[in-house]
Amino acid sequence: MNEQDTDGTVTKRFMVVNRKAPHGTVYALEVLEMVLISAMFDQDVHVAFLDDGVWQLRRGQMPGVLEMKDFSKTYRALEGYGVEKIYVEGESLAERGLSEQDLVIPVEVIARADMARLMDGMDVVLTA
Repeated sequence: MNEQDTDGTVTKRFMVVNRKAPHGTVYALEVLEMVLISAMFDQDVHVAFLDDGVWQLRRGQMPGVLEMKDFSKTYRALEGYGVEKIYVEGESLAERGLSEQDLVIPVEVIARADMARLMDGMDVVLTA
């Protein structure tokens, strides 16, 4: 699973799973910061959005009414950090009446069963 680079360092496959709504708690923002930090250390970072976590990527959020900052645009920075493996569970989107076109960044939409297999292939899975 983990790969050894030419300089002898070991790269682990990390998956960060987002299951929480974007506002009302600090989970979503802290997980996003953790993903960016992990990517800075050249780890193979995968990000998954399931359950209410899919709301984190929804366009047109208005967290100002909750007196919170809109950090959804920060997800666009993931590609610049080399985080290009971003998955959304299709069933979670459908259950919330969302589609891929409702999201702020391009993602790979995969089925629940495929998400489970993908997680099984990771060295580390962190969920919030």
